[in-house]
Amino acid sequence: MTSPQMELPPITLMRNDLDKLVRLANAAEGRFAQIGEFLAREIDRAKVVEGSEPQPGLVAMGTRVTFRDNVTGQERTITLVYPEEADLAQNRISVLTPIGAALIGLFVGHSIEWRTVEGETRSLTILAVEPAA
Repeated sequence: MTSPQMELPPITLMRNDLDKLVRLANAAEGRFAQIGEFLAREIDRAKVVEGSEPQPGLVAMGTRVTFRDNVTGQERTITLVYPEEADLAQNRISVLTPIGAALIGLFVGHSIEWRTVEGETRSLTILAVEPAA
Protein backbone atom coordinates (compact mmCIF):
# COMPACT_ATOMS: atom_id res chain seq x y z
CA MET A 1 0.00 0.00 0.00
CA THR A 2 3.00 2.27 0.10
CA SER A 3 4.50 3.77 -3.00
CA PRO A 4 8.11 3.14 -3.99
CA GLN A 5 8.67 6.86 -4.70
CA MET A 6 8.96 7.94 -1.05
CA GLU A 7 11.26 6.36 1.51
CA LEU A 8 9.28 5.14 4.50
CA PRO A 9 9.85 7.13 7.69
CA PRO A 10 10.95 5.27 10.82
CA ILE A 11 8.09 4.27 13.10
CA THR A 12 7.82 3.54 16.80
CA LEU A 13 5.20 1.39 18.53
CA MET A 14 4.37 1.13 22.21
CA ARG A 15 4.91 -2.38 23.61
CA ASN A 16 1.43 -2.31 25.22
CA ASP A 17 -0.19 -1.76 21.77
CA LEU A 18 1.92 -4.33 19.93
CA ASP A 19 0.03 -7.57 20.70
CA LYS A 20 -3.38 -6.16 19.81
CA LEU A 21 -2.03 -4.59 16.60
CA VAL A 22 -0.44 -7.91 15.58
CA ARG A 23 -3.74 -9.74 16.23
CA LEU A 24 -5.65 -7.16 14.17
CA ALA A 25 -3.22 -7.38 11.26
CA ASN A 26 -3.32 -11.18 11.30
CA ALA A 27 -7.11 -11.36 11.58
CA ALA A 28 -7.81 -8.93 8.73
CA GLU A 29 -9.64 -10.74 5.95
CA GLY A 30 -11.85 -9.92 3.01
CA ARG A 31 -11.95 -6.23 2.20
CA PHE A 32 -9.49 -5.52 5.04
CA ALA A 33 -6.82 -8.03 3.89
CA GLN A 34 -4.73 -5.43 2.03
CA ILE A 35 -4.84 -3.06 5.01
CA GLY A 36 -3.93 -5.92 7.36
CA GLU A 37 -0.90 -6.71 5.20
CA PHE A 38 0.16 -3.04 5.21
CA LEU A 39 -0.27 -2.86 9.01
CA ALA A 40 1.75 -6.09 9.42
CA ARG A 41 4.60 -4.60 7.34
CA GLU A 42 4.54 -1.45 9.47
CA ILE A 43 4.68 -3.56 12.66
CA ASP A 44 7.60 -5.59 11.28
CA ARG A 45 9.71 -2.50 10.62
CA ALA A 46 8.79 -0.68 13.84
CA LYS A 47 11.04 0.11 16.77
CA VAL A 48 9.17 -1.10 19.87
CA VAL A 49 9.49 0.92 23.08
CA GLU A 50 8.53 0.03 26.63
CA GLY A 51 6.13 1.97 28.79
CA SER A 52 2.45 2.74 28.73
CA GLU A 53 2.67 6.46 27.94
CA PRO A 54 3.51 7.45 24.35
CA GLN A 55 6.56 9.60 23.76
CA PRO A 56 5.80 13.27 23.04
CA GLY A 57 4.87 13.72 19.38
CA LEU A 58 4.33 9.99 18.75
CA VAL A 59 1.16 8.78 17.02
CA ALA A 60 0.02 5.91 19.26
CA MET A 61 -3.33 4.30 19.87
CA GLY A 62 -5.75 6.77 21.44
CA THR A 63 -3.79 9.90 20.53
CA ARG A 64 -5.32 12.93 18.80
CA VAL A 65 -3.46 13.58 15.56
CA THR A 66 -3.51 16.63 13.33
CA PHE A 67 -2.16 15.97 9.86
CA ARG A 68 -2.06 17.63 6.45
CA ASP A 69 -3.11 15.81 3.31
CA ASN A 70 -0.16 16.71 1.07
CA VAL A 71 -2.26 16.27 -2.08
CA THR A 72 -5.14 18.59 -1.12
CA GLY A 73 -3.44 20.71 1.56
CA GLN A 74 -6.40 20.03 3.87
CA GLU A 75 -5.69 19.65 7.59
CA ARG A 76 -7.63 17.21 9.73
CA THR A 77 -7.62 16.19 13.41
CA ILE A 78 -8.61 12.64 14.32
CA THR A 79 -8.22 10.22 17.22
CA LEU A 80 -6.56 6.93 16.27
CA VAL A 81 -8.53 4.01 17.75
CA TYR A 82 -9.09 0.27 17.49
CA PRO A 83 -11.85 -0.82 15.06
CA GLU A 84 -14.51 -1.35 17.75
CA GLU A 85 -14.08 2.30 18.90
CA ALA A 86 -14.19 3.86 15.42
CA ASP A 87 -16.80 6.57 14.78
CA LEU A 88 -16.37 8.84 11.75
CA ALA A 89 -18.87 11.36 13.12
CA GLN A 90 -16.59 11.78 16.17
CA ASN A 91 -13.38 11.77 14.03
CA ARG A 92 -12.36 8.46 15.63
CA ILE A 93 -10.45 6.63 12.88
CA SER A 94 -9.62 2.92 13.07
CA VAL A 95 -6.02 1.76 12.79
CA LEU A 96 -7.46 -0.88 10.43
CA THR A 97 -8.07 1.70 7.69
CA PRO A 98 -5.46 2.77 5.13
CA ILE A 99 -5.03 6.16 6.78
CA GLY A 100 -4.96 4.69 10.30
CA ALA A 101 -2.32 2.13 9.36
CA ALA A 102 -0.27 4.89 7.70
CA LEU A 103 -0.45 7.12 10.81
CA ILE A 104 0.51 4.62 13.53
CA GLY A 105 4.04 5.06 14.84
CA LEU A 106 4.89 8.34 13.11
CA PHE A 107 6.22 11.41 14.89
CA VAL A 108 5.38 15.08 14.36
CA GLY A 109 7.07 16.27 11.19
CA HIS A 110 7.12 12.85 9.52
CA SER A 111 5.49 12.35 6.14
CA ILE A 112 4.33 9.08 4.60
CA GLU A 113 3.00 8.10 1.22
CA TRP A 114 0.40 5.33 1.05
CA ARG A 115 -2.26 3.90 -1.25
CA THR A 116 -5.99 4.04 -0.68
CA VAL A 117 -8.17 0.96 -1.08
CA GLU A 118 -8.94 2.29 -4.58
CA GLY A 119 -5.20 2.31 -5.40
CA GLU A 120 -4.83 6.10 -5.30
CA THR A 121 -1.49 7.39 -3.95
CA ARG A 122 -1.81 9.82 -1.04
CA SER A 123 0.69 11.57 1.19
CA LEU A 124 0.29 13.09 4.62
CA THR A 125 2.43 14.95 7.14
CA ILE A 126 1.94 14.84 10.93
CA LEU A 127 1.50 18.37 12.30
CA ALA A 128 0.60 17.72 15.98
CA VAL A 129 -0.03 14.85 18.38
CA GLU A 130 -1.80 15.14 21.73
CA PRO A 131 -2.73 12.56 24.35
CA ALA A 132 -6.38 11.49 24.09
CA ALA A 133 -8.80 13.53 26.15
